[in-house]
Amino acid sequence: MMYLFQPFAVLGFSLACSVTLASHDSGRHPAGYLPAPLTGADFPVKATAVPEQVELGRNLFFDRILSGNRNIACATCHHALTATGDGLPLPVGEGGHGLGVTRDTGTGPAAIRERVPRNSPPLFNLGAREFTGLFHDGRVMADPARPSGFQSPAGDDLPAGLENVLAVQALFPVTSAAEMAGQAGENTLATAAAAGDLGGPDGVWEQLAGRLREIPEYVELFIAAYPGIRDAADITYVHAANAIAAFEASALRFDNSPFDRYLRGETGAMSSAAKRGMRLFYGKGHCATCHSGVLQTDHGFHAIAMPQIGPGKANNLPGYSDGHDDFGRENVTGDPRDRFRFRTPSLRNVALTAPYGHAGAYGTLEAVVRHHLDPVDALHRYATSEKLLPMREDLDRQDFVVMDDVFRRTAIAEASELVPVHLDRREFSDLMDFLHALTDPAVHGLPSAVPARVPSGLQLTE
Repeated sequence: MMYLFQPFAVLGFSLACSVTLASHDSGRHPAGYLPAPLTGADFPVKATAVPEQVELGRNLFFDRILSGNRNIACATCHHALTATGDGLPLPVGEGGHGLGVTRDTGTGPAAIRERVPRNSPPLFNLGAREFTGLFHDGRVMADPARPSGFQSPAGDDLPAGLENVLAVQALFPVTSAAEMAGQAGENTLATAAAAGDLGGPDGVWEQLAGRLREIPEYVELFIAAYPGIRDAADITYVHAANAIAAFEASALRFDNSPFDRYLRGETGAMSSAAKRGMRLFYGKGHCATCHSGVLQTDHGFHAIAMPQIGPGKANNLPGYSDGHDDFGRENVTGDPRDRFRFRTPSLRNVALTAPYGHAGAYGTLEAVVRHHLDPVDALHRYATSEKLLPMREDLDRQDFVVMDDVFRRTAIAEASELVPVHLDRREFSDLMDFLHALTDPAVHGLPSAVPARVPSGLQLTE
């Protein structure tokens, strides 16, 4: 298989306000401008999840039984071997073969119909209390005013009993034709998804629960995980979603980076260069305006002139009808002022989670940081001649429709909230050192989370 390579969500170095720096004595804990260190109380899902739920969720996360054609798992696009992403700008979903950058688009009638429109985001620390919304556009949010307690694409049809936004999120990839369900007519689950039947008696979630009820090993795991389940008939997909959330919250918590240890008073945990970079992050670079808090995100939505590649989200700028634009947060709020705004991601383990951006436009951390220093110029200079995506002629024709159009690029540029900032060579290097200091060394042991087999007996996700 052939690939083209390009240096590759949103980091959001907003320059809208400044941060006052306290004086720093290298022999003492810094004061004033740094967040408080993380504690166990910041991770309530991990604290309440029982080991049996985590083990059940681990098996479900890696099992292809949750896809319409039984050929893709959650882990295919969020694998332990690829830092909980997939290493691609845009995922190759249902119908593809392989894992990570080796994944192809499949063959024959079962081949993928399109690339998944947005980058597969990392899952680190999403069980933290502060995460009350997920997806690049925030379409899943905690909302006490809703009957279910959450805002989601299912509206008031969202089932009751979901414990957190991670569990809510787990309901939706299985309903997507491009991600996990497959195309209408290929299987009954895909047909239900295409008809919008998610929670009905023959809907997607009930069909998946039915599959799990038929596997004796899964029934035993569900009974062990939930006291209220006495036999197969009691199993629902809500139980499965809660278990997947318990696994993600427990196995993917990483809060012992050099930066974390520094916050806890270990002043030698970071290098001198990383400490200088930290001061830039909270000072001259104004990075913390959006990447605030101990997990480096304000959980807000910002337009930062990120390049738009791939099939888009069926949005159309005036004068166009091809659907290749992606209006981001506007798709959820309906407010044109939210156009091209995307969620500020956490920067934990960011050095490992390329590609970057809602459409995976940048393949290196250096490249995406440079974008933030002068977003509009970077957008117009973005090189579309190379990319790291499996090549297929019909898909390739869609990848740069927006970027090749000056009017559409200009619309993205004009929405940008950032203004340029200059860093000299040493400052840039120091900032990069600080971003690397956000990596927890324990993340390199993540592949041990992969089970040797899954209860369905299906081949483990590639």
